[in-house]
Amino acid sequence: MRHAGTGRIETCRLILRQLLPQDAEMMYHNWASDPEVTRFLRWEPHKDSCETWALLTAWAELYANPDYYQWAIQEKSSGEVVGAISLVNNCLGEPQARTGWADHTGEIWEPGYCLGRAWWGRGYMTEALQAVVDYWFSETDGQWLACCHAVNNPASGAVMRKVGFVYDHDTVYHKFDGTEMPCLAYQMTRERWQEHKEKA
Repeated sequence: MRHAGTGRIETCRLILRQLLPQDAEMMYHNWASDPEVTRFLRWEPHKDSCETWALLTAWAELYANPDYYQWAIQEKSSGEVVGAISLVNNCLGEPQARTGWADHTGEIWEPGYCLGRAWWGRGYMTEALQAVVDYWFSETDGQWLACCHAVNNPASGAVMRKVGFVYDHDTVYHKFDGTEMPCLAYQMTRERWQEHKEKA
């Protein structure tokens, strides 16, 4: 598969760029320490900014890999880093990830995202996800994307549908501590992405 890595992306209101150790303070204070933001994510809130810095330092070494996709979501107007969005090969994560995707072949690449609570309700997450989906289908030869959200987090599903993802099946994901999360799985094919772009 042809990969493109974490290239810089600009939208009307946002800059998507590499998430680096110098962003640790903003990441910790703006979302990583907030239990409301991490409630439906696999990881627990960070205990302090040192934990955030250590994570970002480890991630920074991965940007040399063409199949590594991890963006900071930066607000243009303020320069503030307000969230993060990634594309992850889920074949390497959830053991049952292939279950339910019988109609699709190849690797399962899935967007994941989070946004600081102070920036909820502004359409930022829809804008960022649309930009990453466009990047994926424009810069790689990937044929489809998966996307999942917790059943109890319907707002995330609304973001997916606005971008053009369609419901596919029910599934179960797990937090890193093993806690099960019932989820709804969505998918976007290259053909559907093209149709959605034409209608937009």
